Amino acid sequence: MTADDEWDEGSPERLYVLTGGRSGSEEAGLDLVTLIVARTAPQIGMQPEHESILRVCQSPLSVVEISAHLNLPVSIVTVLLADLLAEDRVEARTPTPSLPDIDLIKAVIHGLQNL
Repeated sequence: MTADDEWDEGSPERLYVLTGGRSGSEEAGLDLVTLIVARTAPQIGMQPEHESILRVCQSPLSVVEISAHLNLPVSIVTVLLADLLAEDRVEARTPTPSLPDIDLIKAVIHGLQNL
Protein backbone atom coordinates (compact mmCIF):
# COMPACT_ATOMS: atom_id res chain seq x y z
CA MET A 1 0.00 0.00 0.00
CA THR A 2 1.42 3.38 -0.99
CA ALA A 3 1.03 6.70 0.77
CA ASP A 4 -1.39 7.79 -1.97
CA ASP A 5 -3.63 4.80 -1.24
CA GLU A 6 -3.86 5.84 2.40
CA TRP A 7 -4.94 9.43 1.60
CA ASP A 8 -8.72 9.38 1.29
CA GLU A 9 -9.89 12.30 -0.87
CA GLY A 10 -12.86 12.96 1.43
CA SER A 11 -11.10 12.38 4.72
CA PRO A 12 -11.40 14.95 7.48
CA GLU A 13 -7.60 15.22 7.54
CA ARG A 14 -7.48 16.22 3.88
CA LEU A 15 -10.24 18.79 4.35
CA TYR A 16 -8.41 20.17 7.40
CA VAL A 17 -5.24 20.56 5.32
CA LEU A 18 -7.13 22.26 2.45
CA THR A 19 -8.41 25.00 4.74
CA GLY A 20 -5.39 25.26 7.01
CA GLY A 21 -7.61 24.26 9.91
CA ARG A 22 -10.00 27.15 9.36
CA SER A 23 -13.73 26.64 9.40
CA GLY A 24 -16.61 28.83 8.40
CA SER A 25 -16.49 31.96 6.31
CA GLU A 26 -19.47 33.87 7.61
CA GLU A 27 -17.49 37.10 7.34
CA ALA A 28 -17.26 36.61 3.56
CA GLY A 29 -21.07 36.72 3.30
CA LEU A 30 -21.31 33.79 0.90
CA ASP A 31 -24.38 31.62 0.62
CA LEU A 32 -25.29 28.75 -1.70
CA VAL A 33 -26.56 30.94 -4.53
CA THR A 34 -23.87 33.64 -4.46
CA LEU A 35 -22.36 33.82 -7.94
CA ILE A 36 -18.58 33.69 -8.22
CA VAL A 37 -16.58 34.78 -11.26
CA ALA A 38 -12.80 34.68 -11.66
CA ARG A 39 -10.98 37.99 -12.00
CA THR A 40 -7.55 36.47 -12.64
CA ALA A 41 -6.15 33.34 -14.22
CA PRO A 42 -4.58 30.59 -12.10
CA GLN A 43 -0.92 31.13 -11.37
CA ILE A 44 1.95 28.75 -10.77
CA GLY A 45 2.38 27.87 -7.12
CA MET A 46 -1.24 28.35 -6.13
CA GLN A 47 -3.05 25.75 -4.05
CA PRO A 48 -4.55 23.25 -6.55
CA GLU A 49 -8.09 23.82 -5.26
CA HIS A 50 -7.73 27.58 -5.72
CA GLU A 51 -6.55 26.94 -9.27
CA SER A 52 -9.55 24.69 -9.90
CA ILE A 53 -11.94 27.35 -8.64
CA LEU A 54 -10.41 29.97 -10.94
CA ARG A 55 -10.65 27.59 -13.90
CA VAL A 56 -14.31 26.65 -13.41
CA CYS A 57 -15.36 30.23 -12.65
CA GLN A 58 -14.47 31.74 -16.02
CA SER A 59 -18.21 32.31 -16.27
CA PRO A 60 -20.30 32.91 -13.13
CA LEU A 61 -21.10 29.85 -11.02
CA SER A 62 -22.92 29.60 -7.72
CA VAL A 63 -21.09 28.43 -4.60
CA VAL A 64 -23.04 25.18 -4.64
CA GLU A 65 -22.13 24.56 -8.31
CA ILE A 66 -18.45 25.12 -7.51
CA SER A 67 -18.79 22.64 -4.65
CA ALA A 68 -20.23 20.07 -7.05
CA HIS A 69 -17.51 20.66 -9.67
CA LEU A 70 -14.73 20.23 -7.11
CA ASN A 71 -16.49 17.40 -5.26
CA LEU A 72 -15.86 19.22 -1.96
CA PRO A 73 -18.27 20.19 0.83
CA VAL A 74 -19.76 23.67 0.57
CA SER A 75 -18.20 24.62 3.93
CA ILE A 76 -14.72 23.91 2.55
CA VAL A 77 -15.42 25.73 -0.72
CA THR A 78 -16.58 28.85 1.15
CA VAL A 79 -13.30 28.95 3.09
CA LEU A 80 -11.34 28.62 -0.16
CA LEU A 81 -13.49 31.31 -1.79
CA ALA A 82 -12.91 33.64 1.17
CA ASP A 83 -9.16 33.28 0.49
CA LEU A 84 -9.63 34.16 -3.17
CA LEU A 85 -11.92 37.08 -2.32
CA ALA A 86 -9.33 38.47 0.10
CA GLU A 87 -6.72 38.29 -2.67
CA ASP A 88 -9.15 39.93 -5.14
CA ARG A 89 -8.86 36.94 -7.48
CA VAL A 90 -12.62 36.35 -7.67
CA GLU A 91 -15.70 38.52 -7.51
CA ALA A 92 -18.85 37.57 -5.61
CA ARG A 93 -22.18 38.67 -7.03
CA THR A 94 -25.59 38.37 -5.47
CA PRO A 95 -27.93 36.85 -8.03
CA THR A 96 -30.51 39.25 -9.38
CA PRO A 97 -33.91 38.21 -8.13
CA SER A 98 -36.39 37.70 -10.93
CA LEU A 99 -39.50 39.71 -10.24
CA PRO A 100 -42.85 38.30 -11.31
CA ASP A 101 -44.60 39.77 -14.31
CA ILE A 102 -47.17 42.26 -12.93
CA ASP A 103 -49.49 41.80 -15.92
CA LEU A 104 -49.55 38.05 -15.33
CA ILE A 105 -50.37 38.53 -11.64
CA LYS A 106 -53.20 40.94 -12.54
CA ALA A 107 -54.57 38.44 -15.07
CA VAL A 108 -54.52 35.65 -12.47
CA ILE A 109 -56.25 37.86 -9.88
CA HIS A 110 -58.85 38.89 -12.46
CA GLY A 111 -59.42 35.23 -13.38
CA LEU A 112 -59.81 34.25 -9.71
CA GLN A 113 -62.30 37.06 -9.11
CA ASN A 114 -64.39 35.79 -12.02
CA LEU A 115 -64.73 32.33 -10.48
